[in-house]
Amino acid sequence: MKTALVVDDEREIAELCRDYLVAAGFAVLTTGDGRSALDLIRTHRPDVVVLDLGLPEIDGLEVTRAIRRESGVPIVMLTARADESDKLVGLELGADDYLTKPFSPKELVARVRAVLRRVEGVHEAVEQVTVGDVELDLTRMRVRRAGQEVELTPSEFRLLATLVGQPGRVFTRAQLLDAVHGVAFDSYERAIDAHVKNLRRKLEPDPRSPTYVKTVFGVGYRFAEPGRP
Repeated sequence: MKTALVVDDEREIAELCRDYLVAAGFAVLTTGDGRSALDLIRTHRPDVVVLDLGLPEIDGLEVTRAIRRESGVPIVMLTARADESDKLVGLELGADDYLTKPFSPKELVARVRAVLRRVEGVHEAVEQVTVGDVELDLTRMRVRRAGQEVELTPSEFRLLATLVGQPGRVFTRAQLLDAVHGVAFDSYERAIDAHVKNLRRKLEPDPRSPTYVKTVFGVGYRFAEPGRP
């Protein structure tokens, strides 16, 4: 049984999320603040975290940042903030998906399942992919560049695996969004830009002048073929 941690200071929302996730077959932990959320992640190691951005004391963005220093556990953000920049910041910090309040609890369950399917799908792969000095171990979700380990979130890894799987192919943002999220949600293609920015920051020697993940202006992105610019 998979375990989900729900972090929301609004008791009604936390209980609603808990009830629907339990009905969907999850074991569920709940808390209303960031500090106890971090303690629960360390002690119980949940399989997925549902995290509200508007938490007291330590807000959800700070909690996301703290989680990513220690863990690659998938994170689904909940936000009442309509500002697109908040969603992008959350994704850039390492969240895997988001829902804007008010939301359908059935959609939350679907998003949580989709995030876990992506992680499990990568684990089920049995191949290793090498392009130039970038190596992906799809079984263990590990990445090495020039022999050095690169720590990626599940969404970042899935994005990189999609690009590396076909070097030189140009993927549109919608295609990459579909690969990362399972379906293209809300036409929110700028989410891919946030993931690419994070990926470049971790993978590229100079993120301002990328040599691996190339932008194809007006279309999307491609992974550079060895020996070609």
